[in-house]
Amino acid sequence: MSTSPATPTASTLRAARRRDRRVYTRSHPVLFALLAAARRRTVTRIGRTVLVHGATPYRQALTQVPLNRTATGTTGGAARQLSEGGTLFDQEGAEHRATRRAIADELGTAGVERLRPVWQNVLDRRLAPLRAGRDVDLVPLARELAGATVCVLLGTQGDPQDSAAAAAEAAAAAVRDHLPGPRRPGSARTAAGATARLEALLTPASGETTRPALRAMLALAAVNTTVAALPRAAAWCADAGLWEQAADDRLRPALVGELLRVTAPSPLLPRVAGADAELDRCPVRAGDRLLLVARHAARAHDQPPNARHPAPPAVAQLVFGAGPHACPGARLARTQLDDVLAALAPHRPAILRARVDRRAALPTWRSLTIRATDARRTAENR
Repeated sequence: MSTSPATPTASTLRAARRRDRRVYTRSHPVLFALLAAARRRTVTRIGRTVLVHGATPYRQALTQVPLNRTATGTTGGAARQLSEGGTLFDQEGAEHRATRRAIADELGTAGVERLRPVWQNVLDRRLAPLRAGRDVDLVPLARELAGATVCVLLGTQGDPQDSAAAAAEAAAAAVRDHLPGPRRPGSARTAAGATARLEALLTPASGETTRPALRAMLALAAVNTTVAALPRAAAWCADAGLWEQAADDRLRPALVGELLRVTAPSPLLPRVAGADAELDRCPVRAGDRLLLVARHAARAHDQPPNARHPAPPAVAQLVFGAGPHACPGARLARTQLDDVLAALAPHRPAILRARVDRRAALPTWRSLTIRATDARRTAENR
């Protein structure tokens, strides 16, 4: 069982980073090696592919370069292949802005507070064994938390576990089908079938008019990023000795931002340029594939989390995109992680076992088993 001191040190931060790197090196080794080799330059061209690592060109690519939102190899293109289209990821112009406004309203302050009891109930039930000295696997917890939140958000009676499993299956097959690296035979067909099952599970209540494709893609995004982020953030706290900061109501919001920055739940954004442009003196031609590396733009790879001296908001926010392509679920993600850390911090859990998910769409753990240390009992006996 790994344990860590009350405050982070250089050695515990290195240990935390070593563990976190495993979700990349064991799940997407070819892609990770390529990106790591190219990151010394802010922008690198390899044939018709442009790798964007620097914060400034990354932001410019999302705010100043016209993008082809339906091209093969993009999130929007994958959305159209999986379903009939009409999702946030493949829309253009006024339609895109209208959909974003509607989603932003649902995920604003009032919307998040309406959803909060849903995941708090999951946390209370799933973390109860820690108080009895038993082990807890944080991955099923994160999966149920994400699935329950999505089902309530979309007004469906679908089973949270089944919905989350379908979202994970569809995303995994879709990513394997359009990212660099080996492709499994029939992955596109598998992804389309999983998406159809997800749409069926997310059938809305009577009178709901949201398109099935949009509902499915919102579930895909919400479930997979949540399952990627929450266990990895907890692992950082356990390995780096960040539980004292997580227990501090004043420091925890900054810690949440830093943990989301270093975990970068969506570490890579595949896009296609819709017109000629230039990024940090590198010419970009219409049709070029852009691989926007959020992990590097946000300095997740070389700047560990520091709640007392966090990265500037303009840098930390990059893990959620930028401008018209910023993720509308950022507030939801921050609030959920804040509540997860607040619930875990009194137990000061340590990691017993960790297994990488080699099939998931996003770098994450297949299981992350924790156990409370004596810190809670010591505090209660003071």
